Amino acid sequence: MAVVQEDAAPAAASPASADATDPTAGSSDNEITVEETSFVHTEPQQDGSAPPVVTTDMEVLHDKVKKQVIKEGHGKIASKFSTCFVHYRAWVQRSLHKFEDTWQEQHPVEIVIGKEKKQMVGLGIGVGNMKSGERALLHVGWELGYGKEGNFSFPNVPPTADLIYEVELIGFDDAKEGKTRSDMTVEERIEAADRRKLEGNDYFKEKKFEEAIQQYEMAVAYMGDDFMFQLFGKYRDMALAVKNPCHLNTAACLIKQKRFDEAIAQCSIVLSEDETNVKALFRRGKAKAELGQTEAAREDFLKAKKHSPEDKEIMRELRSLAEQDKAMYQKQKKLYKGLFGPRPQPKPKTTNPLLVFWQWLVSLISYLAKMFTRKND
Repeated sequence: MAVVQEDAAPAAASPASADATDPTAGSSDNEITVEETSFVHTEPQQDGSAPPVVTTDMEVLHDKVKKQVIKEGHGKIASKFSTCFVHYRAWVQRSLHKFEDTWQEQHPVEIVIGKEKKQMVGLGIGVGNMKSGERALLHVGWELGYGKEGNFSFPNVPPTADLIYEVELIGFDDAKEGKTRSDMTVEERIEAADRRKLEGNDYFKEKKFEEAIQQYEMAVAYMGDDFMFQLFGKYRDMALAVKNPCHLNTAACLIKQKRFDEAIAQCSIVLSEDETNVKALFRRGKAKAELGQTEAAREDFLKAKKHSPEDKEIMRELRSLAEQDKAMYQKQKKLYKGLFGPRPQPKPKTTNPLLVFWQWLVSLISYLAKMFTRKND
């Protein structure tokens, strides 16, 4: 087993150097445990160009809002005035023109149930009837969308356009404790994000990786790009001390789920802030190696080794790549040998018995002639 402590600064210890039989052994509130043998955002496995085909029953939430469950959630549904974090894609029903995609933008949207924008009332009704982690298809009538006016600038929605939403409720804060991000101080947002990170760590220890990812994504949602851009000095350091571990822990969960491309993306986010982060380099290298990107993985491991030269896990991964290269060379050598076959051997000369007899007879006659000549002399 490998214990990984997530903190803001790169740790001097190995990213996976401590042994433990208990998956939570030796873990503090900031630690998650990564099994050595197991190796942006929870985007559905599809291209998202058109609404997904859903065969579940249609549930009527409102005269103008209907829901079909794509994936079941867990826990209770969000209550009125809860602050919800969602990802969604939106299409015009008639034309199937997609006009918004928060997964593509990689920024969850914050919706306060009962306080939505006018054009998002139907979406709010749907979200208010979902559980954390639930993904659903919502059918919203134009009256609870962009109305008679539509929106021809952005998004390009015509008048009286019924809408289709594919929505995932990442999670929510109850009304009694929830606040919109815009109403929070910097310290409150960082504290809320840290609380979500710790909840994610608890889910990780229980091997509930999807739930852990949702908590980490909610934590990151408190610290979006606009928020981080305004921070500097100690406040930026405080925010990164929470944000970067969330990305790294998300990468660990994604590797467990064999979602290696997404894990690479999460590690790359951390490396854009801290290009020497050993954990990010190590985990990205692991994910690349699993995808067969041997040279790219080796490059990440070598960079990690440069900053942590005594790390045994990094050395083990580099040796593993070298062994894979050797095995591949032997396999190719054998394959090429089979394709071209063994080197042809020269054929032995065939002997004609009659020719041999005549050669012997000529030699005998020649010998007798020499003897006769020598006797006469």
